[in-house]
Amino acid sequence: MKSVIRTAAGGPEVLQLVERPVPEPGPGEVRVRVHVSGVNPTDWRSRRRALPQGMNEQVPHQDGAGVIDAVGSQVDPERIGQRVWIWEAAWERPWGTAQQYTLVPDRHAVALPDHAPFELGAALGVPALTAHRALTVHDGGPGGIAPGTLRGTTVLVAGGAGAVGNAAVQLARWAGARVITTVSSPVKVALARAAGAHRVVDYRTQDAAAEILDFAPEGVDIVVEVAPGANTTLDIAVAAPGAVVAYYSGGEGERLSVPVLTSLPANLRWQSVFVYTVPPAAKRQALTDVAAAVDAGALRVGEEAGLPLHRFALERVADAHAALEQGVVGKVLLDIP
Repeated sequence: MKSVIRTAAGGPEVLQLVERPVPEPGPGEVRVRVHVSGVNPTDWRSRRRALPQGMNEQVPHQDGAGVIDAVGSQVDPERIGQRVWIWEAAWERPWGTAQQYTLVPDRHAVALPDHAPFELGAALGVPALTAHRALTVHDGGPGGIAPGTLRGTTVLVAGGAGAVGNAAVQLARWAGARVITTVSSPVKVALARAAGAHRVVDYRTQDAAAEILDFAPEGVDIVVEVAPGANTTLDIAVAAPGAVVAYYSGGEGERLSVPVLTSLPANLRWQSVFVYTVPPAAKRQALTDVAAAVDAGALRVGEEAGLPLHRFALERVADAHAALEQGVVGKVLLDIP
């Protein structure tokens, strides 16, 4: 089979296309014939780091979608032939989704309904599970996402044209929240509106705090934050009492500095969200809820859903990584032959 591997840390040039035997699933594993592999910022960032201890090579990419074609012992054989989306395939494992066949634990392959295309399945994983966690860490919140669970809640999504931001907008809307998002260009304004945001603010040309408070005079309850260091002042200015700022990313060397006396009276909370180490119960809830959202048609991809797709052939994996690293707007995917 065709596989992409890396044997060292570095730029896109360390990714190699090689031939490898088709693997056999072990106990508790399924083998998936991958149709589409999703590429996330976490993939190029991990590519720049040394291989996990004990590995001589690793196939990249956490997310993907395809069809189960073999199962190991302890797995229901009825799963063979099932369409699935994959999450955290390469987390502390050698088998990512940038190859024709991959092995994952049974629970890491989630049923994908027939109406959902493989490109949607490959775009779930890291972005949707991250967004779910950010939307469910609010004190007194429901802990899950379903129709009506965020009714009466106002959500601010920083960077609503990104993959996580897009998922957060769509999930929050499905749950009944009022959603406002900030973006940095007219193109991104259009994408965030297509995702379903009620109000979109171009922070380069508008007074973001004034626009947000015009939409939500009493402040926002949940901030899904992509740049906590840069946006601290804004987040404090627009946060409602008891709000949570759930941050999941940041630039190299970015620091979060919170003015104590300014934020103290409102009982604000800054919550880090690192999808790989989310508590098991919360991860299980996220998987259940995201699967339900997909089944209900509440999660979509494509420019009409605010998330343009950028598709690359498997042999152009280095180009795919370079495009994402350089800030292409939308979702980067590999089509697996």
